Amino acid sequence: MDYLSEMALFVEVANAMSFSKAAAKLAMPQSTLSRRISALEQALGVPLFHRTTRKIELTESGHRYLQRAVPLVEEARLIHAELHGQYALPGGVLRLSLPVDFAYAFLAPLLPQFAAQFPDIELEMDVTPRRVDLITEPFDLVVRAGELPDSGLIAHLLMHAPRQLYAAPDYLKAQGAPQSPAELAAHRCLRFQGVNAWRLFAGEATAEVAVSGGYRANSIGLLQRLAVQGMGIALLPEIGVREDVAAARLQRILPDWQAAAVPVYALTASRLLPAKIRCFIDFLKAHAPQ
Repeated sequence: MDYLSEMALFVEVANAMSFSKAAAKLAMPQSTLSRRISALEQALGVPLFHRTTRKIELTESGHRYLQRAVPLVEEARLIHAELHGQYALPGGVLRLSLPVDFAYAFLAPLLPQFAAQFPDIELEMDVTPRRVDLITEPFDLVVRAGELPDSGLIAHLLMHAPRQLYAAPDYLKAQGAPQSPAELAAHRCLRFQGVNAWRLFAGEATAEVAVSGGYRANSIGLLQRLAVQGMGIALLPEIGVREDVAAARLQRILPDWQAAAVPVYALTASRLLPAKIRCFIDFLKAHAPQ
């Protein structure tokens, strides 16, 4: 049995969760596909699918097999593409999972330039805070911010995003601008959920200030909008506030102080990357804040 070929057929069925849809995509009879998957199950000695007249579902063994099979099949596909001269040509559909704030504040303004530079790459973007599974879901690349758990994925560092303190001019006119980190404790601070203190740096000096206020959120973008509305002081990534600062909707305060920069990574399932993924990663790195 050609295990790699049968493994590739299994991945197609698992992705489609349908023998008929997978057979149509593979341009082969459904009966042939079903027979080959059954032969694979017999060779492995475990069932990979629960089959009913209405649907199929992966068994526990099927889930485990899929997690190991997807990277192997993808590696084989990329090697074949490289040998046929297609690997170096950036084109095709690039499926991305992106954090909401990153997509709106950083990526969206760059897309016209990306489209002009790589006209043969189509972007299919899923903008979501949820943690997608690169192994079992149809994504080529995931962008995530912050320190990463050990997942076995390949992490490509895109940038370190500086974070600084901002408030609306109206808020500062009404409440006064803090002159030191300690004075933040007396202000309304717009905080990310679960954060009760800000740790700030100014050269070698550090300050950790307990902060409070009536508003917390799990979205940097929402905290920024609240800051623009004069609801308080926010600790925000510099890359997302440029337009508001230029338009005088936000003003940086305590300019000598900032928080630790947040690392932003592109995650891939393999180190062997087709040109469309490599070009996208390199493009983001080239436009990252220095």
